[in-house]
Amino acid sequence: MSKPFFIGVTGGSGSGKTTVVANLTKVLKNHSVLCISHDDYYRDQDHLPMSEREKTNYDHPDSLETDLLVKHLKELAKNQSVQKPTYDFSHHTRLKTTENITPAKVVIIEGILLFENKELRDMLDLKVFVDTDPDIRVLRRIERDIKERGRTFEFTVDQYKKFTRPMHLEFVEPSKRYADIIVPEGGHNNVALDLLLARVKELA
Repeated sequence: MSKPFFIGVTGGSGSGKTTVVANLTKVLKNHSVLCISHDDYYRDQDHLPMSEREKTNYDHPDSLETDLLVKHLKELAKNQSVQKPTYDFSHHTRLKTTENITPAKVVIIEGILLFENKELRDMLDLKVFVDTDPDIRVLRRIERDIKERGRTFEFTVDQYKKFTRPMHLEFVEPSKRYADIIVPEGGHNNVALDLLLARVKELA
């Protein structure tokens, strides 16, 4: 089996990355496809009390064990299976169990800070930035964190003001310049999505 084709999908929190990844997966249905979330590589915080975990800046690159993700991608590139960590967002730490993932022809990696790390960025064969207005992103983030991650409205808003917005301006927005393709308005821009999907069909 040849080296996997690595696609990186990034953009601000709530930008619509998941929708873009879902569309990519559909168009590549005749390929073997593996999806990896950078979020699963948040650092283990089991040694910290919950009160300290809640103070962590999860939008800063240091909150992620990106070196481990890079190591896993290198192993997948050699057609080796890896033990991917899994993360418990309601308790802000890793689960004890890992997920065995096997190589695939196409590997899609999704996360807000993918392009911030040069070593990771250089491994990607196609870099996609999902660009969505801030007001839409914050509403989606609030809805997701309350419904899917067990957060309160007050906690989510506080995290956004304290960490998410400033980190987006410092790390995420500047990384747009590394993108091969920019998809405006997330998964709802059908013209941009059609162009992206056509390009992926050509390359993958």
